[in-house]
Amino acid sequence: MSKKKKSAPKFHAQAIAFMWRTLSRRTPHTLWRLARLLGPQVHRVSRRERYVTDVNLQDVFPELDKHQRHIRGKQSLVHSAATMLELGFAWMAQPSRVEASIVEVHGRELLDNARAEGRGVIVLAPHFGNWEILNFWLSKHFPFTAMYEPPKISALEPIIRHGRERMGATLVPTNSRGVASLLKALKRSEAVGILPDQVPSWGSGVFADFYHRPAYTATLLPKLVARTQARVVTGVAKRLNGNGFAIHFLMADERVYASDEAISARGVNASVEAAIALDPEQYQWEYKRYRKTPEEEQDNPNHKEFRIYKKF
Repeated sequence: MSKKKKSAPKFHAQAIAFMWRTLSRRTPHTLWRLARLLGPQVHRVSRRERYVTDVNLQDVFPELDKHQRHIRGKQSLVHSAATMLELGFAWMAQPSRVEASIVEVHGRELLDNARAEGRGVIVLAPHFGNWEILNFWLSKHFPFTAMYEPPKISALEPIIRHGRERMGATLVPTNSRGVASLLKALKRSEAVGILPDQVPSWGSGVFADFYHRPAYTATLLPKLVARTQARVVTGVAKRLNGNGFAIHFLMADERVYASDEAISARGVNASVEAAIALDPEQYQWEYKRYRKTPEEEQDNPNHKEFRIYKKF
């Protein structure tokens, strides 16, 4: 019995790796066509993803009626399916093929100008479009450092790590040692990437409005800015629905530079909102962004998560 338990993750890892290698040979156009077939099936059979997506869309876009939310939710899960199908392409395809799939780059001057001034650049990379393609481009064109948390299936770590580092990126752990590495990179006028829309652990964030609703938001950014005077931009790789990707760098909301953590966090969320506005269907709405609540922080000293997504 124990042997089966131990061998199962290895078998799963081998199967996933085989799938990634197989999909890496396909074009973005083919992968998008597959996603258009797979996404509606995920929407139909996966109650959890469908429910959370609908709850988030209802909160964020109250002006949409039920039918409009249904359409946007289905399309959002098509894009999420596309991101999963494109992982092998981003990590394993020939670099020349991945580079050729990036057909537009907007706002590069925001990074170039900051580095010309001797400043580092903090890239806020939300879960929009294909963030692995963004990592590929940044790694190829700039000295780039990003935090990395190993996958649950440990056998996949060498594959994922190689895929993310193969163009020169430096991956650092999500702890104090990793933060120290980010600071050093910024002081060398390099670029670093952080996830602005991932719910942090208690004590590592503050509540700030995200689409007019309080969301627990990490406070790492103002600490990095205060110690390095780095510039902040938002970066995404927008999917062009089978025709490759467009990289967009946007000026961050000016509030990200505030020393007050709550104000800075609101600037972070406003920056994410501006990126989402490029194409709201490409955001990962099935993520439980609001799973921590101010009431929970105030009333529960043990900080056990209160599930606002009660069905799941």
